[in-house]
Amino acid sequence: MVEQEREAGSAAARPVPGRKFNILLVEDDQSIADEVRDDLISRGYVIEHIGDGTAALRIAQARHFDLMIVDRLLPGIDGLSVIERIRALGIRTPVLVLSALSAVDDRVRGLKAGGDDYLSKPFAFLELAARVEALLRRPIEVRETVLRVGPLEMDLIDRTVRRGDRPLDLLPREFKLLEYLMRRPGQLVTRDMLLEDVWQYRFLPQTNLVDVHIGRLRRKLDVAGEPPLIQSVRGAGFIFRVPD
Repeated sequence: MVEQEREAGSAAARPVPGRKFNILLVEDDQSIADEVRDDLISRGYVIEHIGDGTAALRIAQARHFDLMIVDRLLPGIDGLSVIERIRALGIRTPVLVLSALSAVDDRVRGLKAGGDDYLSKPFAFLELAARVEALLRRPIEVRETVLRVGPLEMDLIDRTVRRGDRPLDLLPREFKLLEYLMRRPGQLVTRDMLLEDVWQYRFLPQTNLVDVHIGRLRRKLDVAGEPPLIQSVRGAGFIFRVPD
């Protein structure tokens, strides 16, 4: 599926000097994944390979990557759904879509799902590397890397949170839950919204999962003398309120 065109490619389309870029490769065809991974590693990139859409969604939420390369057809969650879900969560990592589907409509669907570029199989290594380099050279300043809401500051790259001068030690799920709330200050957020958007559960009856995590997050956010940031709305959900 991958055209063997490595000549001249070793001297072209290299990453920016002095920077190690981390790339998440999501491809279920092991032979293609091995070829792509080996070629990109030879060009100086750090590659992590995942062969399942569900696992890819989980790791994309938990860790920062400079770029994602996502095959369209995957076991578990398909590639376009993975992209749509990370975009809904506010993750702006550039995404290159790989697919054996090359019709114009297919490329349009990939871009509308939130992909930044679309490469049809079979492809040449040199073209893949050039597209990777082009996506990584996009201005970093257009990507939101820090959220500031009231007394909270969240660094999406370093995965750190501070309330004023106090650092907060959050688990990955707590980090994602807080990020979701910080992006919606003053808005009512229901338990169903959190289950679907933070946990990717469509329906989970009679569960206190959200309340347990909200409770843990509150204990880390608020210490004595600090106004609470997460308010409960009886029978409805929660509101993240910024102190006056």
